[in-house]
Amino acid sequence: MGSVDDVDADFLEPVGLGRTEGAVYLGLLRLPRADAARLAAAVDLPAGRLSRALANLAAAGLVTKLAGRPARYVAAPPQVALDALAVRRAGELDRLRAVTRRLATEYERAPGGEPGDLVELIEGGPAVRHHIAQLQSAAREEVLLIDCPPYLGGAPEHNAAEFQALRRGVAYRTIYHLPSVDDPARLAQIADYAAAGEDARALPDVRMKMMIADRRTALIPLSFEASETGVRILVHRSPLLDALVACFDLLWEKAAPVGTALRGAHRDREVLALLAAGLKDAAIMRSLGMTQRTMTRRMAALLAELDAATRFQAGMNAARRGLV
Repeated sequence: MGSVDDVDADFLEPVGLGRTEGAVYLGLLRLPRADAARLAAAVDLPAGRLSRALANLAAAGLVTKLAGRPARYVAAPPQVALDALAVRRAGELDRLRAVTRRLATEYERAPGGEPGDLVELIEGGPAVRHHIAQLQSAAREEVLLIDCPPYLGGAPEHNAAEFQALRRGVAYRTIYHLPSVDDPARLAQIADYAAAGEDARALPDVRMKMMIADRRTALIPLSFEASETGVRILVHRSPLLDALVACFDLLWEKAAPVGTALRGAHRDREVLALLAAGLKDAAIMRSLGMTQRTMTRRMAALLAELDAATRFQAGMNAARRGLV
């Protein structure tokens, strides 16, 4: 069984009260019928802050002031008072959500703005990170992601907003750049997202970083060049956004589940390495335990993925990409 001493003072924050109110309420549980002087000494608060905290607790129905002098205070029974406060706050939040839905409907019905209003320029790492988190926090149904380097800060960052959205029931579909997934640390990170509910796929080479929330708003880089500029374009509902969604859907159909893609990529590197070593098809098939049909299918896929017309050209392109 826990005790009052095991409870953190911020336990009242979900119902709109701060650490000070939490500390005073816990102090009254330890010191029933304490006067202000004794309570102030117990919780180490100046008289002014204690008075405000007691007033806030009394307004919430958590503290009662007893008659007499000096005035003494008693904490309301936790189970009754806190349960009632939580129910009241839940009702207020439900009403807020209902109002939000009505306002969102009115927003959708509002006349469209000028063409320039359809996109916004977001500049600087802090602003970009804020919008990445904000889009996910506002999502109600689905978030579509294409994840590829380069990254802000040089490496993929932990996406806490995704875990929160997944817990709310928001669906996530993410396409990863396959070479970056091959890193064990990154793969472990993706496995955590997948375990939380993300649907993860990968493509051998994808360079179109984007995030789309509820098919209503998208965030894309200003440039898809190799360097991370720290500048994004926020795209609102428009034909441009429809094109980005269609692009994602096409890439999603081509992408493979992350585990399957990794196994395929490993086998492709083995094939390319043996080709580069000058082995013929028969020797490669014997070495890798492949059938003629599998070998033919993998070679056709490799030529297409490497944009090559011949095996020699495929080997050159693979070398330029660092695959062999």
